[in-house]
Amino acid sequence: MTVDVLVIGGGNAALCAALMAREAGASVLLLEAAPREWRGGNSAHTRNLRCMHEAPQDVLTEAYPEEEYWQDLLKVTGGQTDEALARLTIRASGNCRDWMRRHGVHFQPSLSGTLHLSRTNAFFMGGGKALVNAYYRSAEKLGVRIRYQAPVERLELEQGRFVAAYVGSERIMAKACVLAAGGFESNLEWLRQAWGQNERGEWPADNFLIRGTRFNQGVLLKQLLAAGADTVGDPTQAHMVAIDARAPLYDGGICTRIDCVSLGVVLNREGRRFYDEGEDFWPKRYAIWGRLVAQQPGQVGYSIIDAKAMGRFMPPVFPGVRADTLPELAQLLGLDVPTFMQTLNDYNKACQVGTFDHTVLDNCRTEGLAPAKTHWARPIDTAPFHGYALKPGVTFTYLGLKTDASSAVRFDNKPSDNLFVAGEMMAGNVLGKGYTAGVGMSIGTAFGRIAGTQAAQAALKSGARHAGA
Repeated sequence: MTVDVLVIGGGNAALCAALMAREAGASVLLLEAAPREWRGGNSAHTRNLRCMHEAPQDVLTEAYPEEEYWQDLLKVTGGQTDEALARLTIRASGNCRDWMRRHGVHFQPSLSGTLHLSRTNAFFMGGGKALVNAYYRSAEKLGVRIRYQAPVERLELEQGRFVAAYVGSERIMAKACVLAAGGFESNLEWLRQAWGQNERGEWPADNFLIRGTRFNQGVLLKQLLAAGADTVGDPTQAHMVAIDARAPLYDGGICTRIDCVSLGVVLNREGRRFYDEGEDFWPKRYAIWGRLVAQQPGQVGYSIIDAKAMGRFMPPVFPGVRADTLPELAQLLGLDVPTFMQTLNDYNKACQVGTFDHTVLDNCRTEGLAPAKTHWARPIDTAPFHGYALKPGVTFTYLGLKTDASSAVRFDNKPSDNLFVAGEMMAGNVLGKGYTAGVGMSIGTAFGRIAGTQAAQAALKSGARHAGA
C-alpha cells in the first residue's frame, strides 16, 4: 500500500504531525506500536505544556516572556541547547493553544500544590491521556488511518530518502515519513550499555525504573544511527526523576514522583546528604534528582521530612514510611542509625531561622554545611517523621537525530527531502541535559506540527511531479 504521509509513533508529536499533514491535504497513516488501550506513549503521562505569553491568557497568569523562558532553559541545560531550535520551540508554545483547542484539547487552571506553574504552564483538563484521546478523535474524524499494535521493525531508505517501512513482513510505502517513535528508555539492555559499569562495580541502569511507556525501545533510532543519520545528545542524558522505589518497572507515571525533596533532606544509603535540596524551584529541579540518585551507591536515596512538610506537596501514590522518632525512621528505612542521626543533627544545627515561603526563593538556609541547603531549610524536628525510598525513574532519553527548523532528518549534514523527525527522537537538540516542567510537550507540539506540514508538502510535491511526468 502507498500513502502520502506515514507517521510512525502514537504520542503528542506523532498526533500533531498527523493532524497537520491531514489538514494540509495529504492522506495519512499513523502506526502506533502499542495496543489501543496503551496508546499515546509518554504523552499519556503528562499534565501540562510550558507556554510563553506576554500577558495573562485564560488559564495562564501574569506574563512569561520569551527571554525568561529561554533563560530558564539555558540554566537547566547548562548551555547544552541549540538556541535557534530552542527559541523556535518557545515561540511556537505561545501560539499553539488555539489550534490544540480546535482539536478538542481543554485547559484548566493549575492545581494547588504545583507551586508557581500557573504562570508558566497550561494544564490539560483530564491530563495527558485526555489530550491524547482528543487528538485521536480528531484524527479519526479527519480521515487519518490509525493502526495499533503495529511496531515498525525497519525502514527502507535510499540515499537519505524514505522509501518504505516494515511492520513484520508487510511493506508500507509512503511519499514522506515522520519519525515520532520516542527514545530508547524502555530498552533496558541499551540503557545498561549506555551507562556501563561504575567505579563501585555496579551497573547503575540495572536499578532504573521506567516511569514512561514500555513501548519506546529505540528500534528505529538504532537503525538510523547505523544508517549514518546525524545525531545529537549523550545516551546517558535523560529526563530522569527520583521516584518511589516501590514503583512498577514501566508506566508508573507522575503519581510515583516524590515531590517533597525541597521540603526536607535527601540521604544516600550510607545516611549522608549529597546535594542541595533547595537549589531552585521544584519544577526547574525535579528532573535532576533521578540522575543524582543514579550516581549514589546502589542507585538509591531517601527523602526525609517531618510533620511541617505534610500537606505542602502533591502526595505520591504510596504513603511514606512513618515513625514517631528519627532513630525509629532510620531503622525502618534500613539506614545506619548513628550516621543518620549525625547527618540530621548537623543539618538541624546548620539551619538559619528565616521566613519560610515555599512559593519564593526564601531566606531559610543552612550555614557551614556541605552540601548547603540554600532555600527552604528548616530543622526536621516535628513528629511524625516520614521517609520515602527513591530510585531513578527514566521518562525519556535525549540521544536523538540532529535536525533544523525544517525538522528534516540529516545525513552528512544534508537534510532528507522526505524524512522528518519530531518529539523525543529529536528533543536532544533542545535538551542536551536537564529539564524544566512542560518543555517536552512544547518540543513535541512545535516539531510535530512542523514535521507534519513539511511531510505533507514533500508528499504533495512528489505527487505533482509524478502526475506531470
